Amino acid sequence: MVWTPEQTNAFLMHARKDRLFVLYRLIAMRGLRRGEGVGLRWTDVIFERSRIGIHWQITQLGWDPIQGTPKTDASDREIAVDTETMALLKEHKKRQARERLAAGEDWVDSGFVFTNEFGRPLHPQHVTDRFYQICYQAGLPPVRLHDLRHGAATAMLAAGVDIKIVQETLGHKTSAFTRDTYTSVYPEAAAAAAEATAAFLTGPAVPTPRPVPFGRAATDPTRTEMPSETKGAVIHLPTR
Repeated sequence: MVWTPEQTNAFLMHARKDRLFVLYRLIAMRGLRRGEGVGLRWTDVIFERSRIGIHWQITQLGWDPIQGTPKTDASDREIAVDTETMALLKEHKKRQARERLAAGEDWVDSGFVFTNEFGRPLHPQHVTDRFYQICYQAGLPPVRLHDLRHGAATAMLAAGVDIKIVQETLGHKTSAFTRDTYTSVYPEAAAAAAEATAAFLTGPAVPTPRPVPFGRAATDPTRTEMPSETKGAVIHLPTR
């Protein structure tokens, strides 16, 4: 199951002061797997292009963390990141530099974006445990950390993002797999996209704006008030 958009936003607001906030935001916004987020390296953060490369991951074998490359060619990818998150990554890098100075000789130059206070890579389970703590503190219904990834996919489809882009962002092998995984969401997104396309192509012509006399405020006759969103229930999705 996944949170509603309102619940995800409440979590991110509550996690904003946590030192792992940017990691959780990347999972919630871009659908990274836990191991991909923990395995992100600074050399794969492309600030000038607002993109990150998913070329490494840290997974668990029993309790032991294992560093390696993504398990499939599709999982090894480069994805776009929104402007605000890139700005937060820059702030996170400055924070890490301050931690490096504080740690002194104890600092380990691991090259990972998300580390502990001494530069060592994070244990994946620590990221999950901290996630559950924040959920509890925020008073949110319990979900798995992996469900943030499902929520990102749901949000992209609901926003009308092309299924191929969603597939590539998530690192799925095929768009058919993405569509089959989110069967409860994709038909609604496809229907909304069809209506939007029809309205764009066959809708009424946009009226030519009339000159506005000096001193009078301009008004947009086509502007309508958007209804306020209501909070929905938790959505159940297949586990993949």
